[in-house]
Amino acid sequence: MTNFCLLTLISAPSMEETLIDWLLTQEDISGFSSVEIYGHGSRSTHLSLLEQVTGRQKRIQFLIHTQIETAQQLITELQQRYPNTGLHYMMTPIMDAGQI
Repeated sequence: MTNFCLLTLISAPSMEETLIDWLLTQEDISGFSSVEIYGHGSRSTHLSLLEQVTGRQKRIQFLIHTQIETAQQLITELQQRYPNTGLHYMMTPIMDAGQI
């Protein structure tokens, strides 16, 4: 079994630059990817009127291929540094990875 995972972070666009700056200072990761995405759901309590009409909410997704222990440390630090920001995370095991 592999010791690596894909850590996915999903944030509000207002957190994008803050998270980029923070991730770039992390010595235990060699890099990451980011992409603009849209979230969809049935809860409209945190949506603006435009988001309610269009049925989507803009988000930023960060993808970090790292060791499981490093991902856990990153999550712990994110929880301490950025509480109550709505930051969502997922850790997915990586079966295999490489370059072709």
